[in-house]
Amino acid sequence: MNIYDLVNPMDFRYYGAEPGFFERLQPYVSETGFFEYQRRVETALILAFRELAWCSSKHADEILSAFNSVTAAEVYEEERHTGHIVRALVNCVARKVSAEAGNYIHLFLTSNDTTDTATSLRFQELLRDVVLPDLLDLLETLIRSAEQHADTPQIGRTHGQHAVPITFGFAIALYVDRLGGRIRMLEASRQNLRGKIAGAVGAYNALSLQLPRAAVLFEKLVLSYLGMQPAPGSIASQIVQPEFITDMGYAIQSCFSVLANLADDIRHLCRSEIAEVQEEQSADAVGSSTMPHKVNPKNFENIKSLWKAYMPRMTTLFMDQISEHQRDLTNSASQRFLPELLTAFDYCTVRLNRAMRSVRVNQQAMVRNLGANKEQIVAEPLYILLALQGCPNAYERVRKLAREARERGKAIMELVRQDPELRGYISKMRPEQQQVLEDPAKYTGQSSSRALAVCEHWRRETEQLRAYLAQEKAALSSLKPDRFERHYNKLRNVEQGEPLPRAFCPAEDRRLFVEHCKQEASEKSSGR
Repeated sequence: MNIYDLVNPMDFRYYGAEPGFFERLQPYVSETGFFEYQRRVETALILAFRELAWCSSKHADEILSAFNSVTAAEVYEEERHTGHIVRALVNCVARKVSAEAGNYIHLFLTSNDTTDTATSLRFQELLRDVVLPDLLDLLETLIRSAEQHADTPQIGRTHGQHAVPITFGFAIALYVDRLGGRIRMLEASRQNLRGKIAGAVGAYNALSLQLPRAAVLFEKLVLSYLGMQPAPGSIASQIVQPEFITDMGYAIQSCFSVLANLADDIRHLCRSEIAEVQEEQSADAVGSSTMPHKVNPKNFENIKSLWKAYMPRMTTLFMDQISEHQRDLTNSASQRFLPELLTAFDYCTVRLNRAMRSVRVNQQAMVRNLGANKEQIVAEPLYILLALQGCPNAYERVRKLAREARERGKAIMELVRQDPELRGYISKMRPEQQQVLEDPAKYTGQSSSRALAVCEHWRRETEQLRAYLAQEKAALSSLKPDRFERHYNKLRNVEQGEPLPRAFCPAEDRRLFVEHCKQEASEKSSGR
């Protein structure tokens, strides 16, 4: 198939157009990748059967081998006959094993036990392995820029008008803090993605035929093989409670909005009449088919444009929270497009990082723009200092002076010096306060110190999160059945009569679960 025969621009222009980007995301967002995650859910079930001796090792090995050999193409071909994608997967595997082994495939499960758990698992790992590391890379780029320009004066702008001075590093540090907060929210939503092994209506009906007392523990056991947890109350309908995915989608969209806002701000600073930054582009880059001189901030424009395309998808996620009774099918088609959102978001993260690394700051233009209106922007420090000296109605007096200065084409301070009363107040000010009135470029407040403090904080947070993500991946990639011996023992004991507390729900904090896995792996490697 030719990539340019596809309908979706994400495939032929963005995701599919960059081989490196495609290779990193394909195992998570593609349909082939999704079948791999469904396979992992179904095989976790078989591993639990084998450990509980519900099926023989021979039958378990048959099934595990068959799952490893089934392809997405086979399943979709089978679905043409069944009209049901999960039953098609089960049929394809069943054909490769003995009839006795075939009885155990998908036993006790409903389709959404497999698909919803696989969806949560793939997004957990996509965020951990790709999206969050890419966001941390962008955050580090912004930190370096903010630190480099912590003392570079720039005019602040509100309502598109000159306000009072800041530093360019302070402006970027605000995005460091905003993006860092969104990354933290996204990681929290990732940790809270859940799975289920609870059957057709979520009440463990089928499992209860085998485990009348401990079905909820079996769910916990199978999900633990995958590094996952059930809902906090160990309760569901046919589907996993939709709020977990909705929260993840909101965290992504909120983070995406920060990226779009930053891209838009940088794009405005590239305007010819402002020219405070410029994106360096290759010598062969073309900005217009007819104007040879054009150099456009197209990377920043494209990021905002893609945000516009995908931001409305949040409405669909909210609508997908509604599912009648124990489940209807109205979210089936719409949720299939969710991987596109994560793909577009990560694409924009990578592209914005690349663009920000190529931005050239024009400090001369910043000085020029700040100086162009310095006779007006002195108004705020003048009013504040006059008020501190006890000048009556200081704000109103300076407002009228500013208006008069504009009408007469004069500087505010020139009019101030002509007023004996105001001169008297100014003479009482400290030297550094008078210097601000003479040179408003010094009126940057704590821009520099706040920029550096924010960068130091988020550099530390970035290092900690990056280390945790790597440690989680290592800990969960080496899970073995003996890790869950206490789960098996608990399950057997409950089935044999050990009482469960009335309010018992076996779900635990996933991060705590991962910490236990890390600790046990460390103890085994040290021989303790």
